[in-house]
Amino acid sequence: MPGSRRVSAASSVAFTVVVTLLVVVGALVILAILALSGAPRSVVLATALAAVPVGPIVACYLWLDRYEPEPRALLAAGLLWGGFVATAAAIVLQGIGGVVGGFTDRQTLEIVAPVTEEASKGLFLVLLLWWRRAELDGVLDGIVYAGMVGVGFAFTENILYLAAAYNGTDGMGPGGVDAVTATFVLRCLISPFAHPLFTTFLGIGVGLAVSSRGSGRVLWPAAGYVAAVVAHAVWNTSTASGLGHFAVAYIVLMAPALVSVIGLAVWSRRSERRMLASALSDAAARGLVPATDIGWVVDLSARRRSRAFARERAGRAGERAMRDYQQAAIELGFLHYRYLRGTPPPDYAARGEQFLQRIDALRPSIAFPGQVVPTR
Repeated sequence: MPGSRRVSAASSVAFTVVVTLLVVVGALVILAILALSGAPRSVVLATALAAVPVGPIVACYLWLDRYEPEPRALLAAGLLWGGFVATAAAIVLQGIGGVVGGFTDRQTLEIVAPVTEEASKGLFLVLLLWWRRAELDGVLDGIVYAGMVGVGFAFTENILYLAAAYNGTDGMGPGGVDAVTATFVLRCLISPFAHPLFTTFLGIGVGLAVSSRGSGRVLWPAAGYVAAVVAHAVWNTSTASGLGHFAVAYIVLMAPALVSVIGLAVWSRRSERRMLASALSDAAARGLVPATDIGWVVDLSARRRSRAFARERAGRAGERAMRDYQQAAIELGFLHYRYLRGTPPPDYAARGEQFLQRIDALRPSIAFPGQVVPTR
């Protein structure tokens, strides 16, 4: 077990170092591109407009991520990766493709861009799967992380497109307010979900790989990447083929795909409750957690009531203890579920011991509504 802890800590450090370095490099590339645009006012305007859809879309992903909230630092890393690393890598790769490969603008839009952009975005998910697998519990986690990367990528890309539209350097006209308004409506109001949706296919594949055995651990992410590239290519081709083709692709393909992914995400969130209840019931039968606490952990409204009760009785410290206890029980539930499926992570025993220690340390100091409040 000590060896497992060292491996886990080393992987976490490696992930943090690699992502941080790449984010810094990517940020420098993007800042250099913006600086070379020579139009600071248009960049400020473009940044403000590009930020409009970010908050609502991120809020939707955080709403999905309520049963077992992912570390905020990792979610922020996903946003930064999409905004800087993936965008910078895609720009560089597409530039190389144009110079070395001789791809035309149309070929770059329809083929090179989907391949390179989905690869650069998806690399963050692959790194998570490789070095931080413990943070991935299933399809919903894959969707959430993919969404964050996609939102970050769309934000930076929209800045570049909006600034180019305003400056008239996008080849679509003289620029100005009318041009930037049209680009804003198309990219930020009509299709702000596009990049998160494309990357979600890979996120689903990564989520399925976590609980898969054998070749499924490779095939699912590969299939997700192919689906992401195809969806992206269809979208880009439609935008280059005129308003009629775009409308058909939007209504017939992309809108149904978005609805389907939303349905899958909501279903996954509901299934997590059933899964947690089942796994924690088995854990309770083994004497690991009190069976009376399960309802206060797996039901979101019950969680809120118990935290409010703890805050009323013991202030913020009591609420923090309740929140920490519920989080430890949830983490144990997900871990125990993977054990029951026969796909536990390598450091299963060490992590399980850690969660049980937290549960045992916190349980005497908390009480759920209707229970006797511990004396201090």
